[in-house]
Amino acid sequence: MTTSSPEREKEPGRAQPAPATVQGHPRRWLILGVISLAQLTVVLDNTVLNVAIPSLTDELGAATSDIQWMINAYSLVQSGLLLTAGSAADRYGRKKMLAAGLALFGLGSLAAGLADSTGQLIAARAGMGVGGALLLTTTLAVVMQIFAPEEHAKAIGIWSAVSALGFACGPLIGGFMLDHFWWGAIFLINLPVVALGLAAVVTLVPESKNRQGDRPDLLGAVLSTIGMTALVYAIISGPEHGWTSGRVLATAAVAVGVLALFAYWESRVPYPMLDLAFFRNQRFTGAVAGLMLITFGMGGALFLLTQHLQFVLGYDPLEAGLATAPLAVTVVVLNFSGIAAKWLAKLGTPVAVMLSMVLMSAGLVAIATLTGVGYAGTLLGLLLIGVGCALGNPAMAHAIMSSIPPAKAGVGAGINGTLAEFGNGLGVAVLGAVLNSRFAALVPVAAASLPAALASAEGEAERERVIDAFSSGLESSQLVGAVAVLVGGAVAAVLLRRAERAGA
Repeated sequence: MTTSSPEREKEPGRAQPAPATVQGHPRRWLILGVISLAQLTVVLDNTVLNVAIPSLTDELGAATSDIQWMINAYSLVQSGLLLTAGSAADRYGRKKMLAAGLALFGLGSLAAGLADSTGQLIAARAGMGVGGALLLTTTLAVVMQIFAPEEHAKAIGIWSAVSALGFACGPLIGGFMLDHFWWGAIFLINLPVVALGLAAVVTLVPESKNRQGDRPDLLGAVLSTIGMTALVYAIISGPEHGWTSGRVLATAAVAVGVLALFAYWESRVPYPMLDLAFFRNQRFTGAVAGLMLITFGMGGALFLLTQHLQFVLGYDPLEAGLATAPLAVTVVVLNFSGIAAKWLAKLGTPVAVMLSMVLMSAGLVAIATLTGVGYAGTLLGLLLIGVGCALGNPAMAHAIMSSIPPAKAGVGAGINGTLAEFGNGLGVAVLGAVLNSRFAALVPVAAASLPAALASAEGEAERERVIDAFSSGLESSQLVGAVAVLVGGAVAAVLLRRAERAGA
C-alpha cells in the first residue's frame, strides 16, 4: 500500500523513482469513487449558479455587480488558495485536509442555501471556495498515493473525466432544481454528498503526508495567495472595466510584483512551498507550458461555444446544455472504460499529447467553420474535442504529477489546478475580447453588444447582418483558440520528448 512519501528527496527538481512498495491500496477504486463524488460537487458549483441568476435577481434584488461577485467570489478564493492548500495537505496530512475541505464546503453550502441577502451569499460562496481549493488539491494528491504507478494514468483519467462531467451537468442540474424548488436548493443538495463523503473519508482514505518535516512557509503562502488572487481578479475584470483601466492595471501590477517577490522568496527560503528547481525538469516544464496554452484555448473557446449555440443557432439555455453533453459523454466513456489510458500507454506521453491537441484544434475549427450545416458541424467538433480531452488532459496531469517527488503531491495538484484556472480565465477574457473587437468593427453601432445591436436594428435584413457579424466574431475567436491549443500541444510534445531522451 502506497500511503506515505519518502523521508528524503535527493533530487527535488527531477522525476523520482517509484517507491519501493508499488502495490495499490486494496480499496483504491472505492476510495476513488468517493473522492470523485466530492470533486464532482466542487466542479458543479463552478457552473450551477449561472442558471440561477434570474431567480437571484428577482428574490434577493441582486444587482449586476452582486451577481458578478457571487460567481467570482468562489473562483477567486479557490484559485488563490490552490497552491497553499496543496502545500498544507503535504505537510499536515492529505486525509485531514480532504476532510477539512469537505466540512468547509458543506458549511459554506448550508450558509449559501439559507442566505437572505446578497452579502451573505457572497460571503458563503467565498467560504465554499476555501473548501473547494482543499478538495481539488487533496483529491488528486490522494489518487497519487493510493494507486500503484502503473495505474496512475487510468486513475487520473477518471479523476479528469469527473471534472468534464461536472462542467456539463452543472447547468442541467441547476435548471432541474430551479424548476422544482427555490434557488437555495442548488446549494443544499451538496449537504448529503458532503455527509457521505466525510463518512467515507474517515473510514476508507489512508493518511499520507510529507514526513521530511519541512517548516511551514507562511510568507510564501501569503504571497502566493495574494498574487494569484490579484492576477485572476485582473483577468476577470479586464473585459468589464477595460484592459487599460486604472483598476485593472493596478491589480495586474500588484499581481506581478507580489508573484515576483514570491519567486524570490521561494528561491531563498530553506523549505520553500514551491521548489523552483522543479522548473529545471523538462518534463515538468513541458507539461506546465502545454497545460497553460491548452486551457487558454479550450476554456475560451468553450465559453464562446455557449454563445454560438444560443445566439447563432437559437437554442435556449437548457437546450444549449444538452447540446454540449456529447463532449462530456465522450470524455467519460473513454476514461472510465480505460481506453484513453491504453492509448496513452501505447503511444507514449509526447505523441499522445500532440495527437490530443491536433484533435481538439480540429474540433474547434469544425465548430468555427461548419456553421452552415447547423448542429451537425458543432456535434462533429464536440466529438473531436471530447476524444482529444480524454487523451490529453490526463496525460498532462500525469506528466506534472510524475515530475514532482511523491512527498510534494499536494503542491503538484495545486500547480495543476492553478494553471488550469489561470489558463481558463485568461482564455475567456482574451478570446472574448477578440470576439468583441471583431463584432464592433463589423457593427460599430453595437458597441460590441449583441442585444443592443439587435434592439437598434431596423428590419429583418439588418438583424441578419448583426447576427452574421456576431457569428464572424465567434469564428475568429474559435480559430484563435484552435491555434493556441495546437501551439500548446507542439510545445508540450517537444519538451516532453526532450525529457524522455535526457532520461534515457
